[in-house]
Amino acid sequence: MLGIGLIVFAAVFAVVLLVFRLAGGESGKDRKLVRERLESLHWLSKRGVIDEGLGILREELLSSIPALNRWLIELNLFPRLRTLLTQAGVQWTLEFLALCSLGAGLVGGWIAYWRTGAWPFGVGLELLAACGPIGYVFFKRMERFGKFEELLPQALDLMVNALRAGHSLISAIEMAGREIQPPVGEELKKTFDEQNFGLDLREALNNLALRVPVDDVHIVVTALLIQKETGGNLAEILDKVAYVIRERFRLKRQVRVYTAQGRLSGWILALLPPILGVALFMVHPEHISKLWTHPSGIKMLYASVVMTLIGGLIIRKIVRIRV
Repeated sequence: MLGIGLIVFAAVFAVVLLVFRLAGGESGKDRKLVRERLESLHWLSKRGVIDEGLGILREELLSSIPALNRWLIELNLFPRLRTLLTQAGVQWTLEFLALCSLGAGLVGGWIAYWRTGAWPFGVGLELLAACGPIGYVFFKRMERFGKFEELLPQALDLMVNALRAGHSLISAIEMAGREIQPPVGEELKKTFDEQNFGLDLREALNNLALRVPVDDVHIVVTALLIQKETGGNLAEILDKVAYVIRERFRLKRQVRVYTAQGRLSGWILALLPPILGVALFMVHPEHISKLWTHPSGIKMLYASVVMTLIGGLIIRKIVRIRV
């Protein structure tokens, strides 16, 4: 009972902190501007452009305990999570992500232990629920990159028209950043702002490739940098690059159509056991409860989870064709 009480107290405490965090929020244009400037320093320091930004990031206090603070800095986990949040385009902070993971894990683990009484199952569900917010961030990141690949040819076409009309490359980037929808427009606007505030065009383009690690962006950045070194008709180069990117996007959509049956089979095989288990628990809880009350049932439950994960990974490997 003491353990359950501690779990309930921790869950309520995490939920209360989350509510206060949501109520307080990060409002105000000044705080938003400061956060964007710090993110710019973060990307510049990753490229090794400025030493001051790198020193500021290294002196960031992650914990009040010196030994733990040094360990977190050496682990280099928080910069990676900050990069992940930036790439996903969500207005979350590391504190908010940690509170969401902690609250979801504690609540999910407590519910599983309360309903089943098996602490290994509760711990497993707690870890799975704690990964939920991070999984959501990864999903938003993948969705944002997909939208970027879809809109990038339109941005290149607009830049080609601007170049043929007599505009410079920087002016064409600024025009595309202003006219094209997010996320392409906002990323091109960041590239224009970095170059406009004194950063070299090469570094600004490399920062764009870091913020959006997509093959199409690397193709565009490489083409622009090669043209800057060797010369040539930039409008014609970007026109051909836009054609290549558009054909790659069409081919990827065609591959997704061909692999739709395999992906659907994977989702069905992965979701059918838990959904069927919940349905049986609602209809006949005494019958299905043998899985976590009997020793043989617990072994079968763990084996089914492992085999389902292995099968899902195998199907994902088969249907995931890289274009």
